[in-house]
Amino acid sequence: MPQYTTIIGLEVHVQLATKSKLFCRCSTQFGAEPNTQTCPVCIGLPGSLPVMNREALSLALKTAVALNCTIPPLTKWDRKQYYYPDLPKGYQISQYDMPMSEHGYLEISDSKDRFETKRIRILRAHLEEDAGKSVHDEVAGRADSVIDLNRTGTPLLEIVSEPDMRSPLEARAYLDELKLLLTYIGVSDCNMQEGSLRVDANVNLHLDTDAGKVATPIVEIKNMNSFRAVERAIEYEARRQYDVWEETGAKLGDMPKQTRGWDDAAGVTRGQRSKEESSDYRYFPDPDLVPVEFSEVEVADARGSLGDLPADLRRQLQADHGLSLYDSEVLVNQGRPLLDYYLAAVNVAGDAKGVCNWVTQDVLRVLKDSEATIETFTIAPAALGEFVAKQKSGELPSARSREVFDAMLTKNLSATEAMHSLGIEEVDDSELEAICQSLLDANPRVVDDVKNGKQQAIGALIGQAKKQNPNADPGRVRQICLDLIAKM
Repeated sequence: MPQYTTIIGLEVHVQLATKSKLFCRCSTQFGAEPNTQTCPVCIGLPGSLPVMNREALSLALKTAVALNCTIPPLTKWDRKQYYYPDLPKGYQISQYDMPMSEHGYLEISDSKDRFETKRIRILRAHLEEDAGKSVHDEVAGRADSVIDLNRTGTPLLEIVSEPDMRSPLEARAYLDELKLLLTYIGVSDCNMQEGSLRVDANVNLHLDTDAGKVATPIVEIKNMNSFRAVERAIEYEARRQYDVWEETGAKLGDMPKQTRGWDDAAGVTRGQRSKEESSDYRYFPDPDLVPVEFSEVEVADARGSLGDLPADLRRQLQADHGLSLYDSEVLVNQGRPLLDYYLAAVNVAGDAKGVCNWVTQDVLRVLKDSEATIETFTIAPAALGEFVAKQKSGELPSARSREVFDAMLTKNLSATEAMHSLGIEEVDDSELEAICQSLLDANPRVVDDVKNGKQQAIGALIGQAKKQNPNADPGRVRQICLDLIAKM
């Protein structure tokens, strides 16, 4: 059975977070009544002239430098000719042979070691305007299609990767890291449900056969509305292409490139059309828009505005706070607000790992169960830091920390107030020693068992110690008992 490698490249369209469209002043607000956010420019009426949105260009430049792209000194606009019912001009203003950025990369990794850390090369990232939206069979009492042009002219940044991914898992990791980067630098909300981030996947197979290496025709997959759908579509398409190769054999090279749509409910891709080449679009420079020049100062300013990027933050958490790759991924990948919460709590607690445990386990659990955000979480970061500090110092017994956390959460109390309300007080070591000594005196068999190597025998005394003082910390009781036995 021949071996094959899945070759994957992704095209990601990101809606930039501008208030107005790319070449006119119409609003980009999502959810407005259909066809209420249009003007002569974005619907292409004769005589209308586009004017470039400088904020869109600024956000695109910021993204390009974050993706380690080369920024050319000059870029221009081109008309991409094609017909869709929701493209009223009959062309899209895009960038063809002189994109605003190219030849970058994005590094991906996996804390579970399912693939090695690798760089995914970025072929180009260029600006273009969006088309409108065709709505099919969704109007009550009608079985036809209608057009909403509100989205026409919305600024998109198309980020095209090289075909460097070799599995659906790597493709998902790339998308997760790209989305995280875009949200950290604030250029897009990346909301797939609202169309702010869309993905097309180019997939084919390289097979090692007795006759040599064979490549299946490239298939572009569209209509994927989640990252999980991207994974499933690539998995299915790789299997489908292999099955087709087994059936067609030598005739494979005669098959054209194809565009297929993903049917999420059926879990299959379906053929839509043969895939267009760049010549089919009859690109030519847009005569209404002047080229754009980027100065070295503008590029440097964009780079300086980035702040710490997710990959840098993960490395800092491992180096400065001693966290594992997994813990640093959980904190960073949840977004900047949660990371800032964690750092503020650590600043008070002085215990990076202790705070990490509570944030990644209990805080995230509460947020998920209550469908809340860290911004509305009732325990402030300083309060959580105080809570962890008391636990670390022994003032708060570990066995009762959950009670205190729940009281802080439900009653909006500080750690000190919650402990007082629960009657939790720090137990002096001399008092604990007296309790432990009396228990050892009353249980000589436990002493003998421990001396004979059965340290687990101490467990029988811990419950008795807590009966004498509910605030007794089990860990301290155990250690004090062992120390006292060692002196006997």
